[in-house]
Amino acid sequence: MEYKSVSTSKDCKARAAEIETGHGIIKTPIFMPVGTVGTVKGVGVDILSDEVKAQIILGNTYHLYLRPGIEIIEKAGGIQKFNSWNKPMLTDSGGFQVYSLGKIRKITENGCTFQSHIDGSRHEFTPERVIDVQRKIGADIIMAFDECTPFPCEYNYAKKSLYITHKWLERCFKQFHSTKCPHGYQQSLFPIVQGSVYDDLRKQSCNEVIKYDADGYAIGGLSVGEPKEDMYRMIDICTDILPNDKPRYLMGVGTPENILDAIERGIDMFDCVMPTRNGRNAMLFTWEGTLNMRNKKWEDDFSPIDIHGKANVDTLYTRAYLRHLFVSKELLAMEIASIHNLAFYLDLVTQAREHIIEGDFKQWKQSIMSRITRKL
Repeated sequence: MEYKSVSTSKDCKARAAEIETGHGIIKTPIFMPVGTVGTVKGVGVDILSDEVKAQIILGNTYHLYLRPGIEIIEKAGGIQKFNSWNKPMLTDSGGFQVYSLGKIRKITENGCTFQSHIDGSRHEFTPERVIDVQRKIGADIIMAFDECTPFPCEYNYAKKSLYITHKWLERCFKQFHSTKCPHGYQQSLFPIVQGSVYDDLRKQSCNEVIKYDADGYAIGGLSVGEPKEDMYRMIDICTDILPNDKPRYLMGVGTPENILDAIERGIDMFDCVMPTRNGRNAMLFTWEGTLNMRNKKWEDDFSPIDIHGKANVDTLYTRAYLRHLFVSKELLAMEIASIHNLAFYLDLVTQAREHIIEGDFKQWKQSIMSRITRKL
């Protein structure tokens, strides 16, 4: 992987760059639609590419490991051949999903044993196993196995958890360097910075992960319920330490406001289920604010969904029609809303990139923030 800086803002840490992978170039800042089981819910790869303008999507190791199974994906020739997405992909290690299992998982220094949410069968993830599985899945960017701490989290637990995450990281890189991608192209392994909302633990984690001189670095364990002020403080701590010549990925974040604020603090890559999950529940993000499409106020509003939107659905369908689809519980409603929200998110980061290059990112951000965050 090669990271090429394009522009850096003069009045904040925002930056624009290009990341070259085996499946194409990613222009940052970038938002990555979440395709947990190898598909972005309700949106085909043709629409993701042509209408949403996605450059990279995510898959999840935990879910793909359980279904369809790694043997199937490996036999297909890797995840991109399996799902027909001929662009870059990233796989999360499954650490967050295992954390979410709660009482049906057990974490030790060796790894994590858990029960499948599908059939209750028992499995074990070790750092070595997670690397081997991600090698076979074949995403361009793969993540180290870590423990995502909850919020709130006591300091002593966060410290103990960080110790385990760093031990796992060492084993992940050892396994990564002793194996190859079976599909014939290069993969990059990103470490994950943890440490909850404790300044000293975040600094310790940053200084530990940069020892590995990885192709990029991720910041995890945020957007799990902590106040946004804590999240922003952690981001600032991390971007002050993580290398300037490598991509920085903020995992699982977030709202349009969160994304712009994090770009200002030096983050390059984002993912979140919010645009599709909220879309399926009738909440739309637009350049004029957020809309609840079940509200009666849209019943006879025959204006476009978003006159400033970039997706075909924005001008093809009216707000009245989309409300009708939601009230009627038509599947098309969820598809239209998901496409629109994803296109909005991609347009948001694309415009952020343009304004970083033009040199007026912070001014542009301030001019749109109150508009895109209001409720209509």
